[in-house]
Amino acid sequence: MTHLRGVKPILTPDRAPLTKAPSAPKWMTDEARAEWKRIMPRLIEDRIITKADLTGVENYCVAVGRVREIETVFRTSGLDKTFFGMQNRAMQTARQLAAEYGLSPVSRARVGTAANDDDSDNPLMVQ
Repeated sequence: MTHLRGVKPILTPDRAPLTKAPSAPKWMTDEARAEWKRIMPRLIEDRIITKADLTGVENYCVAVGRVREIETVFRTSGLDKTFFGMQNRAMQTARQLAAEYGLSPVSRARVGTAANDDDSDNPLMVQ
């Protein structure tokens, strides 16, 4: 397992963010498309993603969709070690990508901090 060390950079609204959510790619599964539709309004509102980020968002949605699809298999067939490992890796991938795009509580706080930085009332701020 890899651990990122040190202070993570603050997420900030991008200079050229998407202003309208693109449609979910046709090739995605129903579960992945549902996740796309769920998160895309938030990403657009927070001005986090650009056209260049769409592949990462697609990967996040595919990972979340895979987790849900495997859970359906578990409900119908019972637990399977192979599927459990696949689901676990998909969960890890989804969690990591969620943090990249401000979709976790900690990363949302980093976005909020950057957006609300107003040092005008800070007596220690050097100008």
